[in-house]
Amino acid sequence: MDLSYGPQYDAFREEVRDFIGKHRDQAPKGQGIRSEAVRNWQKLLIQHGYAARTIPAEYGGHGGEPDILKARIIGEEFAAAQVPGGLGSQGISMLVPTLLELGTEEQKRQFIPPTLAGEMVWCQGYSEPNAGSDLASLRTSAVLDGDEWVINGSKIWTSTAHLADWIFCLVRTEPDAPKHQGISFLLFRMDTPGIEIRPLVDMTMAGNFKEVFFTDVRVPKEQIVGSRGEGWYVANAILGHERDTLGDPNAALTRLNRLVELMKTETVDGQRAIDNPAFRDRLIKIQARVTAMRFNDLRVLSSRLNDGSTDTGLARMITKLQATELRHDLEGLGIDVMGEFGLMYGKGPHLRDQGSWQNHYMYFLGLIIGGGTSQIQKNIISERGLGMPREPKAVIPAEH
Repeated sequence: MDLSYGPQYDAFREEVRDFIGKHRDQAPKGQGIRSEAVRNWQKLLIQHGYAARTIPAEYGGHGGEPDILKARIIGEEFAAAQVPGGLGSQGISMLVPTLLELGTEEQKRQFIPPTLAGEMVWCQGYSEPNAGSDLASLRTSAVLDGDEWVINGSKIWTSTAHLADWIFCLVRTEPDAPKHQGISFLLFRMDTPGIEIRPLVDMTMAGNFKEVFFTDVRVPKEQIVGSRGEGWYVANAILGHERDTLGDPNAALTRLNRLVELMKTETVDGQRAIDNPAFRDRLIKIQARVTAMRFNDLRVLSSRLNDGSTDTGLARMITKLQATELRHDLEGLGIDVMGEFGLMYGKGPHLRDQGSWQNHYMYFLGLIIGGGTSQIQKNIISERGLGMPREPKAVIPAEH
């Protein structure tokens, strides 16, 4: 079996390596999404086709033809060099592909270019205090008043709400319709009067999540994606892209490469951690899981590029479950090989990698819960992917 890519792709790989060698000093190092360095790097990557590669140029992308092998080579080389790839925010990874599929031409031209450039930051208004796993039970309402929607309600676990310029938000516009049919998908600015943001401190001890409250927030009626009452269809398109982003094989490969480096420098009783049989066994198992994740991603990408000729429904369903649990285990191994230094949290002279191992370990524990818990994901895989009977609902006896 010949698994080589061939001369054309070997030449492309050298082209990518040459780019990284020449420009890696321009890559941002720890700067936030609002930084000029991040935006300049994103612009450079789009220009060379290493970000937004297949998004049409008229919408701010590179405008290249889909090529699954070139996409894989780009991911592999950036991961091997431990150089950040293109931006992967909620707007870029989730909203942009949804607008390309379901948005109007005006919406595509208004929102996609500045989002790709990192100039327009988005947050996602989905979960509510009483509508998490059962998202269709959401109660935030939008009532049409002339040419505007009037929104009242609240959202919870809203990542980057404090940084966002805009929000894509699920609201109930048809209160008398069945719960899946009465939802609409609206876009509106986060500085609109009537919006209040409150921080929620998570397990990393940072306020990464927010509560967002809407009081008589007025939104132009044309800022709706899809038709009124059909937001659940749009929401499911978004959720599919969200699960894909949580299962980014290139991010996992980058982190695996860093773990190998860490294990070559950390010692246990004077021996390199990578030479310790117990640690090395755990590393090999994680490496195998990362490889399986990458091949599963290739399978999904192949199907997309071939107009869905191969059924990858089950392959996509496992992405979120596989990825979040894998990253949590990977970060946990990093903590374990550091020994007592792995218990550090905060600041200190012995802290490794600015505490990224501890931070990521807690962050991915949160993602095992967020975006659809692992238990919910297993039910989806079982019922929709494998055709098994639905989980029985608990019968709560009536009070006497």
